[in-house]
Amino acid sequence: MSTGELLSIEPQELQFPFELKKQISCSLQLTNKTSNYVAFKVKTTNPKKYCVRPNTGIVLPQSTSDVIVTMQAQKEAPADMQCKDKFLLQSAVTSPGATTKDITPEMFHKESGNTVEECKLRVSYVAPPQPPSPVREGSDEGSSPRVSVSDNGTLNTAEYTAASSAFAERIHVNPQDNSSEAKAFISKLTQEKNSAIQQNNKLQQELEFLRRKGNRSSGGISFIYVIIVGVLGIFLGFLLKKT
Repeated sequence: MSTGELLSIEPQELQFPFELKKQISCSLQLTNKTSNYVAFKVKTTNPKKYCVRPNTGIVLPQSTSDVIVTMQAQKEAPADMQCKDKFLLQSAVTSPGATTKDITPEMFHKESGNTVEECKLRVSYVAPPQPPSPVREGSDEGSSPRVSVSDNGTLNTAEYTAASSAFAERIHVNPQDNSSEAKAFISKLTQEKNSAIQQNNKLQQELEFLRRKGNRSSGGISFIYVIIVGVLGIFLGFLLKKT
């Protein structure tokens, strides 16, 4: 920040995020530190390249005024991204109640005996800001679906993944597809598993009944018990393979 007797100027260097064929703006903040009305005027070494609004004005006592400097669109980038342009901001005390219309070139002539402060400002080019990444880090994009697990007949994660993958290979759709065909397939799997669980429970009850009855009767019933156990094992193996 430049701190003179009249105005504080921020920043001291005009920085433009340089981009070809695009107008770029930069702002200056002028702060009047006095109890007087202060007139200012902005000059540049390359007036055709820049537009300054306002290029002259009045900063009221203990107040702040902004100046916008706009660089016209450039067709070529300068060598080494270096800029030799400079600005000169002049300030002088004016009469109370003065307006922009009251500003004259003579106000900024030191030869006329006026107290004039001058501040030179450099120009530099900086790299334009980079756009944000379209995909946040740590996002869940591309991750496989997670399904709640329960033992009451609903599909768990492993079963859902295996079944939906097999279904996708068969009908050439994404396993995450929410189509009616995918939903019908999953519903069918759920119903079949519920039915299998019920059959399994029924067989276990009958097996337990036969086991108890066999303990009270001849050994012939043990042969039936072995057969039922074998059938139950084959059934469960087939069920697990299917799901």
